Amino acid sequence: MVIVHHQELHRSDPCVPIMDRKQGYDIELMSSTPKVEHELWPLDGIDSKNSKFPCCLVWTPLPVVSWLAPFIGHVGICREDGAVLDFSASNFVNVDGFAFGAAARYVQLDREKCCFPPNMSGHTCKQGYQHSEYGTAITWDDALRSSARNFEHKSYNLFTCNSHSFVANCLNGLCYEGSMDWNMITVVALVIIKGHWVNNMSIIRSFLPSTVVLCLGLVSVGWPFLVGLFSFSVLLMGWFLLGTYCFKTLLER
Repeated sequence: MVIVHHQELHRSDPCVPIMDRKQGYDIELMSSTPKVEHELWPLDGIDSKNSKFPCCLVWTPLPVVSWLAPFIGHVGICREDGAVLDFSASNFVNVDGFAFGAAARYVQLDREKCCFPPNMSGHTCKQGYQHSEYGTAITWDDALRSSARNFEHKSYNLFTCNSHSFVANCLNGLCYEGSMDWNMITVVALVIIKGHWVNNMSIIRSFLPSTVVLCLGLVSVGWPFLVGLFSFSVLLMGWFLLGTYCFKTLLER
């Protein structure tokens, strides 16, 4: 029907410029094309006993590292069925088995705040071209699979390319909250600010080792141990802050 109307326009008014006729045809074609909408099916509830956290970020303490700096840990991101994906070793993304133990904290994310464009004109974010160049997906799980394939070719390093890098990459692929500036620092901040403890045992498991180390250090060494521990934490945070915001190619995301 659209083509016939275009032909009639051409015959009835031969003086209409070709460009104007083409624009009119394109507008009619776009209006006659059904709009594809992405439907978000309901998620199952969070089931911490079976380690199922649909569309969540999950966090757990790391051995030794978290004993010295309890704000440092290991993070993963979960599929819509609740299975955890985490970058835990070089060229390997762990699926449905958190590498360093059960999740201690979680943040459930809102799929409505993601951008799932079926085509270039279907972007709901304000960064259409940048998002397309980065890589888009039409579902939550598709975005996670794309990031997993990318990180299966990367070397794991606690200081430059770790689990936070993988999660940031997933969030950038989703353009979560309209942002493509997710990095290690913003992922940590999201977990700290919006995270929920799974249960009371998770709190104990996260802070008891560092408390024991602190007490033993103060008893055996004294205040110099506290100064050294504080300096270690400052240097660690300084490294990630500088690598993220000053030397942007240093850290993976």
